[in-house]
Amino acid sequence: MSIEIKAPTFPESVADGTVATWHKQPGEACATDELIVDIETDKVVLEVVAPADGVIKEILKGEGDTVLSEEILAIFEAGAVASAAPAAEAAPQADADSSATDAEKIGPAARKLIDENNLDATQIKGTGKNGGITKEDVQNFLNSRGSAPAAAAAAPKAAAAPVALNVPVGERVEKRVPMTRLRATIAKRLVEAQQNAAMLTTYNEVNMKPVMELRKQYKDLFEKTHNGTRLGFMSFFVKAATEALKRFPAVNASIDGNDMVYHGYQDIGVAVSTERGLMVPVLRDTDSMSLADVEATIADFGKRGRDGKLGMDDMQGGTFTITNGGVFGSLMSTPILNPPQTAILGMHKIQERPMAVNGQVVILPMMYLALSYDHRMIDGKEAVQFLVTIKDLLEDPARLLLEV
Repeated sequence: MSIEIKAPTFPESVADGTVATWHKQPGEACATDELIVDIETDKVVLEVVAPADGVIKEILKGEGDTVLSEEILAIFEAGAVASAAPAAEAAPQADADSSATDAEKIGPAARKLIDENNLDATQIKGTGKNGGITKEDVQNFLNSRGSAPAAAAAAPKAAAAPVALNVPVGERVEKRVPMTRLRATIAKRLVEAQQNAAMLTTYNEVNMKPVMELRKQYKDLFEKTHNGTRLGFMSFFVKAATEALKRFPAVNASIDGNDMVYHGYQDIGVAVSTERGLMVPVLRDTDSMSLADVEATIADFGKRGRDGKLGMDDMQGGTFTITNGGVFGSLMSTPILNPPQTAILGMHKIQERPMAVNGQVVILPMMYLALSYDHRMIDGKEAVQFLVTIKDLLEDPARLLLEV
């Protein structure tokens, strides 16, 4: 029975997608719910799985093609088995198979990966049909190159490594790679944010010692009580930002044309860095979330972001954003707005610095905070007071519980 494989239904905010990678080729066996193709959109990469056991009969949209919502990608034959040559023909065809061109033995996804990394296809062992090279074979080859020095020591002739990399000695090599749809969209939105908003940034610094001591005192009990959920710093910032957003509604608002939209809830986006680019999944109704809820949800976002499993719904909406450049060592930065939101909070590296406390010099773990905001919506006074509120709540964490 033939089944049409269609692109997923895209939400209204996503016009189309791009076929990123075919994990299965025509004639290859597919099991029910096995991944067969990735569709990259402006926001996330969506996975399309096999509807039943069978094989792909025909691919209608190749890698790199643009597809619309529910557009047909391929024809799937349910119940069919993978094609295989009769045993009697195996011997006569051996010579023909050995003389097949690289293009015939290498799938499109594998060929793309080989070209991007300047690899020699003859050095890659194929595990696909008739010895064909699959994307997984290329990835395994790339992973195994980490042990190349040890192999070179064991085999002196392998010392001519530059040949394996196809990089001529002494040449200045460049590689041109098309920008992914996700990366292009991120770039476009960041430029638009700077061009269309009256963006300013105000700074402050916070003494992290109270939060660090509280975390040190209770982190083991917290993890034991909440089924392995670890107590980090982000949950304190989320809860402090939630309280500050309630006190300063303009920071929690958005601009829609000539209208200012005030939100009676706090949905805070948390920037997550992935191999495909920066993504901002959203914590919903943070006012009703506990510290454990926040930490568990953020950990889940991070894991799914690394695995490419974040969905459209995870990143829709959001009234405020927090980004943490400190995990990469950033001491200070100017975060860029995430439209249509009117403000974004930047966290940074915790660094010990000499501070004056009651006339005495004390070494304290300090963090710079940065709040970028749209001056069309938020006055400087509100922005400064908002940031000071977060600072005060973090320097006296008991206020988070007492809501004072």
